[in-house]
Parts: sequence; C-alpha cells; structure tokens
Amino acid sequence: MSPHRRQVVTSPQTRLAHARRRHRTSWRPPALDPADARRALAVYKAQRVRAVSAVAALLVLMVGLPLLLRAYPGLDDVRLLGIPVSWLALLAPYPAMVALSWWQLRRAEKAEETAEPDP
Repeated sequence: MSPHRRQVVTSPQTRLAHARRRHRTSWRPPALDPADARRALAVYKAQRVRAVSAVAALLVLMVGLPLLLRAYPGLDDVRLLGIPVSWLALLAPYPAMVALSWWQLRRAEKAEETAEPDP
C-alpha cells in the first residue's frame, strides 16, 4: 500500500446530494426573482416546442430506415463502390443524427437569444 492518502474528488452537485441525504430535509433550488423566472419559463417552453420537431425527425430516421430496408429487400443486390447499399444504410443514421443534433442546438440557442430581455 502506498504511503499517500487518497483524495476524494466530487462535483458540487454530488456534495449537495449527499448533504441532502444526511440532513433528511427537502431541498429546493434557489428561487428566481419573478422577471428571471418568467424569462426562464419562456425559454424552456420555446426550446421544448422546438425539440418536438427534432425528436420527430429522429423517430422518422430511426423507424423509417428499417422500414425502408424491409420494404425494399432488393437493396442487397444494389451496390455502390462494391458495397451493398443496405450495408451503407447502417452508417447513414450517424451523420444524420450529428446534423440533427447540430440543428437542434442552433435552434435552442436561438430561442435563448430571442427570449425577452430582462427589463
């Protein structure tokens, strides 16, 4: 065993969770002033509405691709650069998901920027 004592490193959130458990009290996040609370709620709602379309696009991608492959079994015979198109379809969702996440991130940031400013 080494002579050095191990140092425990935790995040502040972990320390808060452990402290709540020790004190057995209900914990509430700090309250915002009314103007900040209204702005936070507006941003939350705008981002949630925009997220629905991103989730719908993700569902179309993840459910539609297997349905497409099932509907057209002849895609195994079609080759692109010597590789069956159905195999390439296994790689297609990943760049599409990256593009979808980038698109959603930009829309969420725009919702934050367009929220009403504090007076």
